Amino acid sequence: MPPTRLTIGRDTTVCMSLAGRPGTFGSRFHNHLYAALGLDYIYKAFTTRDLPSAIGGLRAFGIRGCAVSMPFKEACIPLLDTMAPSAAAISSVNTIVNDDGRLSGHNTDYAAIAPLLVKHGVPASTGFVSRGSGGMAKAVVSALRDAGFSQGTVVSRNEAAGRALASACGFGWQAEATAAPMLVNITPIGMEGAPEATELAFPEALIAEASVVFDVVNLPPETPLIRRARALGKTVITGAEVATLQAVEQFVLYTGITPSEAQIAAAADFARG
Repeated sequence: MPPTRLTIGRDTTVCMSLAGRPGTFGSRFHNHLYAALGLDYIYKAFTTRDLPSAIGGLRAFGIRGCAVSMPFKEACIPLLDTMAPSAAAISSVNTIVNDDGRLSGHNTDYAAIAPLLVKHGVPASTGFVSRGSGGMAKAVVSALRDAGFSQGTVVSRNEAAGRALASACGFGWQAEATAAPMLVNITPIGMEGAPEATELAFPEALIAEASVVFDVVNLPPETPLIRRARALGKTVITGAEVATLQAVEQFVLYTGITPSEAQIAAAADFARG
C-alpha cells in the first residue's frame, strides 16, 4: 500500500507533466515520494493542444515544476526564460522549474543515460546504432558521446534531423539500421498507444547479432523489443530504468530533497504496479 498523503490545501505545491500521450508513471512515482516524505506537494499529468497557454499557466498558477515529454521537448524552449547547461547543450527540455515566475529548462533524461550504461557494464568501446532523431534522441545520443562512446551511427526517417544530430555528436548517419553490438531505440515504436505499438524497433536478425539492447520506451515497461532481446539472452536496458533515474532528478529539482535508495525503489515499484 502507498503511504497516505497530506490533505490538499491552499498551500499545496503543484507539479505536473505535459505529454502527447500522458501516462501514469510520473504521477504515481512523484506522489508516492511526496507522501512517503510528508511533503505538501501533488503531481498531475496533462496533455495540451495549446502549448504557449499551457506554459503560461505554469507562471500564472505558480506551478512548481513540469515534466515535458514528446512532442513538446523542443517546442517549449522559446517559451522559457533560461536553459540549464543540460538542456542548452542539446536544445531539448524534459523538465521545467518555476522559480517565482522564472521558468528554466533542464534535461534529466541526459543525466540518466551514463549511470545506466555503467550499471549494466557497457564499455564505451561498444559500437552502437541508435534509431530516432527527436528531443529524446538528442539527449541519449549526446549522453553516449559524452560518456566516451565514439563508434556510433544514427538511423532516422527524417534525414535532415538525423544527419544534424549525427554531425553534432560526431557520429555517422544512415537511413536503415545495420548490425552493431548495441542497438538503441529512441522512437515511439513499441510504445503503448502508438500506431507501431506491437512492432519491433529493429529487425530480428539485428537483435540476434547484438550484445546489448537499449529501449527508451517506458510504456509498457516490457516493449516488444525488450521482450525479444530478453528471450535471446541479451543484456537489456529498459525505458523503465531511464524513467526512474530521470524522475529522481526531477524530484530533487522540484523539492530540493534527495530520497533514499529504498524510497526510490518503493516509489518505482508502486509506479509500475
